[in-house]
Amino acid sequence: MTDLALSRPFSPLRLESRSLAWQAGAVIVGSLLLALSSQIKVPMYPVPMTMQTFAVTLVGALYGWRLGAVTVIAWLAQGAMGLPVFAGAVGGAAYFAGPTGGYLLAFPFAAALTGWLAQQGWNGSRIGLAFAAMLAGNVLCLVIGVAWLAVLIGLPKAIALGAVPFILGAVLKSALAAATLKAFAPRG
Repeated sequence: MTDLALSRPFSPLRLESRSLAWQAGAVIVGSLLLALSSQIKVPMYPVPMTMQTFAVTLVGALYGWRLGAVTVIAWLAQGAMGLPVFAGAVGGAAYFAGPTGGYLLAFPFAAALTGWLAQQGWNGSRIGLAFAAMLAGNVLCLVIGVAWLAVLIGLPKAIALGAVPFILGAVLKSALAAATLKAFAPRG
């Protein structure tokens, strides 16, 4: 890989150079992907895993940090308005004040972080760094989510219930998202 290839930002969808209509369409498609991924449950012990953070980090990496965050915010707004886009096909503003509120509020930051890292070269052209970017987004979700949960139930319990059961899932989803991103990497 040449230095020139590394200096060019990774943007397989080239959304930053597309019209506002294209970008708006991408936000709609991305929010649909988030809604669908929220309904996918993978049985794991001790709690099932959804594919939300897979989609959050992948949207960030594919869309770039700005449009990725905007897409996740649009999805959150849909959920806040009561559309059934969150896990379990539910929605409503009350979910932002409950135990999942911190995780939900972390999602735009995770998309932005992953998108920014992808634009810095932590992308599908460099699979190890792509995995690290996806994992960083997942870890950010866990940290913010646990911080909010700790306000409600205390830190030790929040770590035990809100982080530990999700570590394996975060690693697996990060690997899957990195592999998916690799499919979008330029060849050659």
